[in-house]
Amino acid sequence: MDEVKIQWHSGFVAAMELELTANKRDLLYEREYNLNTKPLEIDLLVIKKDGGILIKNEIGRLFRGHNILEYKAPEDHLNIDTFYKTIAYACLYKSYGNTVDERKADDITISIIREEKPEKLIKYLESRGIRITNPFQGIYYIQERHLFPTQIIVIKELNREIHTWLKSLSKTLEKDQFRNLLECIDKLKEKGDKELADAVLEVSIRANQQIVEELRGEEVMCQALLEIMEPEINKIVDEATKRAKEEAERVKKEAEEVKKNAEKAKKETRKEDIESVVKMLKSGRFSIEEIKEYMPRLSINEIQEIRNELFPI
Repeated sequence: MDEVKIQWHSGFVAAMELELTANKRDLLYEREYNLNTKPLEIDLLVIKKDGGILIKNEIGRLFRGHNILEYKAPEDHLNIDTFYKTIAYACLYKSYGNTVDERKADDITISIIREEKPEKLIKYLESRGIRITNPFQGIYYIQERHLFPTQIIVIKELNREIHTWLKSLSKTLEKDQFRNLLECIDKLKEKGDKELADAVLEVSIRANQQIVEELRGEEVMCQALLEIMEPEINKIVDEATKRAKEEAERVKKEAEEVKKNAEKAKKETRKEDIESVVKMLKSGRFSIEEIKEYMPRLSINEIQEIRNELFPI
């Protein structure tokens, strides 16, 4: 379970859908929404079917008709340039409507989600007279002197009881947080929700392997882990089996290639030996015994057969 394989963004999209599950019928989700060419891609676009619907989860209170969400994994930076890049995405999204001003600027919001609070970015904005408010724990609004209503969501500061799914996207989960995640997953009934939870769980497992190993040692948690993690465990086992099979096939092909080359080299060497024996026999200056000394790879009988073919009795 290599760290480079942690699918942070997949886990984020799944976590957001679970966070907003109370309004699942009111929202449309566009994963990795393409603005133009492949590099210009929004992590998640959430569209309200009815602009008048109030989102129950506090993360969605700022939402309007079109809501652009940009997620930064723990190792990603969030500085002033990445901040303005997200604004640029929103500007492009606004301009790509089917008709002029189809997508109203005041109907678009930006949400930037990150585990740690971007202290330098917030200080930079405040130093330029941009007022930042903190209406909910871990949620910061930037609404004044700005093109689009924007919020910065700091996962680390979110209420752990309300935002289990986003809080689980961390490399520093505590045991009780992981237990809480497992309990929340166990309560899910719908197949679609369970599939989303699996994506969050996979990220949590891969990012917190030590905690998982420790919990496996607890008798009460062991069964829960085995039941809930079964799809993930099966997936990992399947991946390992596939890699082992591919490696075995690769080794087999290499061995066959080596054998093939060795046989080819052996045939070429034997051919050269036979040609040398023919030349020595034709010269009439060497006995079979002398030729054998020069050509140890050929037997006396083989040399005799070559002579008989050259000089049949």
